[in-house]
Amino acid sequence: MQIFEYKLVPAPNRGEKERGLKTGADRFAHALGATINELARQGWEYLRADTLPCEERSGLTGKTTVYHNLLVFRRPLSAEAAAAAEQAAHDEQAPSPRRLTAHSEEGIAPRLGPAETKPKLEAAQPA
Repeated sequence: MQIFEYKLVPAPNRGEKERGLKTGADRFAHALGATINELARQGWEYLRADTLPCEERSGLTGKTTVYHNLLVFRRPLSAEAAAAAEQAAHDEQAPSPRRLTAHSEEGIAPRLGPAETKPKLEAAQPA
């Protein structure tokens, strides 16, 4: 089974000026192609483009939803890195002995009694 690592980068917001490119669509396509080609030289394979929502602050108390365009790339992991990733996934499935859980070795954790109450202070009596 082949294991991949993924990289997400923001898509360009506007085109780059280049000689011979007259329209905005041509300039944008050129900027997008340059981004994809740069990452391809680094060994990343273009997979897809996604638009995802992100909630951001607006003013002091307001929130607005902004949509970001992301480019998704992937590349196969080396055999050593893939083995380490599989081991990490296997380790996550086994419960860690240090983690606190509601279940003990005997079964469900024992029920705790009521909390102790502090004695009430008597009101000072006038003399």
